Amino acid sequence: MQPVIGGTETPDIPPALFAMPPGMAIRYERPDPGLADYTTGYHLYAASGPASIGMENWFLPGTANVRVTLNAGPIAVWIGNRVFDPMPQASLCGPSSHALRTITNGGIMIGFGVSALGWSRFFAGGADLYADRIVPLADAAPPGFTERLVATLSAVENEHGVKAALDAFLLAEMGPPSPDEALIRRIARLVVDDAPGGLAQAAREWDISPEVLRRICRRHFGFLPKTLLIRSRFLRSIIPLIESRGEVDYSTIDPAYFSASHFLRDAHAVLGTTPRRFLHEQLDFLVASLRARAAVLGSATQALHRL
Repeated sequence: MQPVIGGTETPDIPPALFAMPPGMAIRYERPDPGLADYTTGYHLYAASGPASIGMENWFLPGTANVRVTLNAGPIAVWIGNRVFDPMPQASLCGPSSHALRTITNGGIMIGFGVSALGWSRFFAGGADLYADRIVPLADAAPPGFTERLVATLSAVENEHGVKAALDAFLLAEMGPPSPDEALIRRIARLVVDDAPGGLAQAAREWDISPEVLRRICRRHFGFLPKTLLIRSRFLRSIIPLIESRGEVDYSTIDPAYFSASHFLRDAHAVLGTTPRRFLHEQLDFLVASLRARAAVLGSATQALHRL
């Protein structure tokens, strides 16, 4: 692939939103409308030059992701207290409840987010089997999926062809609807919106048992309902703090938090540290990604992606 500049094929998005330090580039793309509920968007990250060696970056927890590296050096990833080193060339990053710390050594990474609905179409196993884990994509995907994906992306001549290549590939690979699709869709919307009463009240209104709700959440979302709601609530609170890069103002956190200490407990669980300390980490890629993804896909992070 030719040197990556970054940007998007989506019209009317200012190029300045993709500005990065020298040697770094990001690209975000909207999937084909037929994939919009199943993939949370396409992303491409690139880094080159001396500064790319041993580069540290952080990513927020979210839905599952499929990622392929091209001409890349070794990548190590920390998710909570788990270490994945080296990351496979074609990997499945399962749904996550902890922030991800990475050490990269240059190259290109192309990926697509997998929503809970998408999980039901692309993967046969339960998402909970891969929660907070990274595995070779071939361990989870149908036979031949990995080889076809790597071949597809390896044949793309430049970054402008990534969207079309992924659209064609995923439309061809997508399986039939799950019998649970309507319920998965309802849960996904409620998790993002965090409506009063939460999932427990919704389950009563939908006339399903708590056991069915937990089964659906584990199978397609990767976590129990409580964890999904905590993740959404925390992300709605931490993203404005990251984007401001200023003094931490706990008065702006989500109203679902009844106190700053409540928020700080979640911060330790998700980030492994306080928000104040986290904001002093190397967040160049993260800040740029939040900005660019929101412009192209409508939400700053995958876990808050709306169907």
